[in-house]
Amino acid sequence: MDFPRRCADPEQMQALGHELAGHLGAGAVLALSGDLGAGKTELVKGLAAGLAFSGPVTSPTFALLQEYRGGTRPLFHLDCYRLEHPQELIELGWDELLDEGGVVAVEWAERFPELMPPGTLWLEVRILPEGTRVVSQHPEP
Repeated sequence: MDFPRRCADPEQMQALGHELAGHLGAGAVLALSGDLGAGKTELVKGLAAGLAFSGPVTSPTFALLQEYRGGTRPLFHLDCYRLEHPQELIELGWDELLDEGGVVAVEWAERFPELMPPGTLWLEVRILPEGTRVVSQHPEP
């Protein structure tokens, strides 16, 4: 996929996530960074749809981990915003999630880059002054 991508509204963020699903194989890890409200969860909603998951997709900010099964591959959606230490992510079952052969989407992954495996796709979502989102690929922090 080519980046950066501009998304004018939540539907375009979801469409980008849907397209991205076709490029992520089993065991893929997607690291998402960006300000609160930037659209990371909207991107994951599209990712879930692209993996043929048909249920509701919600932010894992308070649950920390949402699991979506029933599509072509499981999707694990984590939010590291409220985590203080890498051990907290490990205690959530991080290693088991990586071994499950699904797709793992991690919001605020830059808090624990040492836990992201080689080959992680790092994306940043920025909000421009007029509200458009720009999704860019960047190297590991």
